[in-house]
Amino acid sequence: MQKTKSKSTTKSNPGPAQAAAPAAPAPARPQRVTPSQAPAKEPKAEYSLSGGMIRRLHGMKASLAFTSYQSGLLYMLGSNAKGAAQLHQSGMPKPMGLCADGNGRLVLSAGAQIMRLENVLEPDQRINQTYDACFMPRINYVTGQLDAHDVGAMDNGDIVFVNTRYNCLAKTSPRHSFEPIWKPEFIGDIVDEDRCHLNGLAMRDSKPAFVTAVSKSDTIDGWRDRRADGGVVIDVEKNAVICEGLSMPHSPRWHDGKLWVLNAGTGELGYVQMPRGKAKMGKFKPVAFCPGFLRGLSFHDGFAFVGLSRPRYKRFEGLELDQRLKDTDSEPWCGVQVIDLKSGNCVDWFRIDGDIGELYDIELVEGFRCPMTVSPTSQDAATLITFAPMQKT
Repeated sequence: MQKTKSKSTTKSNPGPAQAAAPAAPAPARPQRVTPSQAPAKEPKAEYSLSGGMIRRLHGMKASLAFTSYQSGLLYMLGSNAKGAAQLHQSGMPKPMGLCADGNGRLVLSAGAQIMRLENVLEPDQRINQTYDACFMPRINYVTGQLDAHDVGAMDNGDIVFVNTRYNCLAKTSPRHSFEPIWKPEFIGDIVDEDRCHLNGLAMRDSKPAFVTAVSKSDTIDGWRDRRADGGVVIDVEKNAVICEGLSMPHSPRWHDGKLWVLNAGTGELGYVQMPRGKAKMGKFKPVAFCPGFLRGLSFHDGFAFVGLSRPRYKRFEGLELDQRLKDTDSEPWCGVQVIDLKSGNCVDWFRIDGDIGELYDIELVEGFRCPMTVSPTSQDAATLITFAPMQKT
């Protein structure tokens, strides 16, 4: 790996958002993308995207990160200096929940670890004359196998995550595997039993605000019998269910004054119409149907970036999604679709075909058009050395 200075001639600090990459022209047909880094045993997969996807990301001065625990990869999709699609992938141990922690920092739940990754490049630096950010795993909390799902970053530096195995929200701890900070009122105790399959976390004002669960079950593995319509959204502060009757809801996100949710078992993106007056329960309002089991959600202005997976395992079968796919004469996708929230239409997309069929989370990485990540067990992690300037006394 080679770190170079940018060739930009401007004397001011341009920042990574002003990297000299021209807007990509719209091709006549979908592009094919070749990943720039492969794991030791690369899954057989083909990557393609719509003609406007890279132009959209470039105009947003952003890139798209997404995880797949199935392939063990963290992906970064952006545009290189020539305006073409650049897909970087690095091996991570069961990558799941992903969130941005300010500009230049990511948090990832990965197997038995919670990682904090830091961009180690200065604004005028590039890796291999291509990458304008390099996210290195700088802090690893070894939590043990908690089946951690969504993660969030708080203003005080704490990392909060969904501890699915123990049915609670937890913080990382310098001493213990985790520090429980909240549990649903219907869960009797902090116990090593995945009872309700707590999975999604919505942060608001840098605090945990809402969570999703597949059921209100308080017995081990009880959620599996409630996949079709037992899903709930819970207000964390009130510790009260505010929406029910969902099918395997995932990825709650607070955006533009609304609580958005992916109703994965029906393939619908929508929002929760909050309870008003004496009503105790809100209602899920669908906005768009996407052909896949939905997990991973991020927003930019009036557009939603939605993660889709192919439902090939038993836990995904027997849901309303099966019939919706038949009714629309559609095959399930693995990839990302960009949904116009006004029309509900898909306006751009990125698709994966082949051995990789499942994604978990997605995040827009703003301020960087072509970032990369480094696996903690890779050669790059051992050889790429950076250090801060010495403080003058």
